[in-house]
Amino acid sequence: MKNILKMHWTEISEDARRQYIDANSVFTAWEAARKAAAEVRGGMFWKSQDGKDYLIRTSTTNAQKSLGPRSEQTMEIYEKFKARKEQAEQRLAALASQVTRHQRMNKALMVGRAPVILVGILDRLSKVGLAEHFTVVGTHALYAYEASAGVMLRESALATRDIDLLWDIRKRLTFLSQMEKLDTSMLSLIRKVDSTFQIREDQRCTAVNSQGFEVDIIRREAVEGDPHPIRMTDAEDELYAVQARRAGVLLDGPRFSSMIVATNGAMARMNTVSPLAFASFKRWMAGTPDREALKRERDLLQAELVEALVEEYLPHLNR
Repeated sequence: MKNILKMHWTEISEDARRQYIDANSVFTAWEAARKAAAEVRGGMFWKSQDGKDYLIRTSTTNAQKSLGPRSEQTMEIYEKFKARKEQAEQRLAALASQVTRHQRMNKALMVGRAPVILVGILDRLSKVGLAEHFTVVGTHALYAYEASAGVMLRESALATRDIDLLWDIRKRLTFLSQMEKLDTSMLSLIRKVDSTFQIREDQRCTAVNSQGFEVDIIRREAVEGDPHPIRMTDAEDELYAVQARRAGVLLDGPRFSSMIVATNGAMARMNTVSPLAFASFKRWMAGTPDREALKRERDLLQAELVEALVEEYLPHLNR
């Protein structure tokens, strides 16, 4: 059985494997640098008022907050902020240049084959500080598992035209606060990646683009205290989050994170569920009486493939 399953994947070349490892190191450092730079976004300046100078901190939305009159303490705050901001920006710029170089090398060595649209959406969520609110579930999670294993699965196991984003409704207040700061909606964010996305009138939890690629926003089944139905924001043209059976199991289960690479070499971090949790969930789906026969077969194949990948390449996840 194991040998039969191996027919469903191909190991990437040694050159591609080394490139992925190198690119992942740079990408991880760039992520940390981007986070550090975000912490010093905005600025500081001195403002004269009533014969005194006050230290003012500005946000990216031009909001201002006084940190107090000029003193040894505020002068030290100002100098440290300037030095930290300059250092963070220089490091981010240097690493961004390296990321661009690795993107070209990724493409040349055919390191990745995740859809460009998928990587774009994940990168957008990360860039605006919303990645922690979503977990990729369903078939697209396979891109994270194969990347970590250093293989490429056959297209028959990956064939899908939609990405399921499991929204953590438990963090909805933090999510709404961030969306308010960004002054945007979920649909608008997705349109930053592809302007052709539109909400399906018959399925308000789904946005579909001109190529038929769909983004589905799902949530756990409503429990006491959960609002239902729920729209992602108060924007007039906005996506809803739809309840998904046993999604709470995935939300509460062990996590898995991996850098994935698109066909054009672009990189993004995918936050998903652990491979074994994925396999267990797929086996459950295959056993539901209302599951279509073809989807049931694919569910079982995906479960078996992921379990085989863990045994062959990711044995530490079995511990």
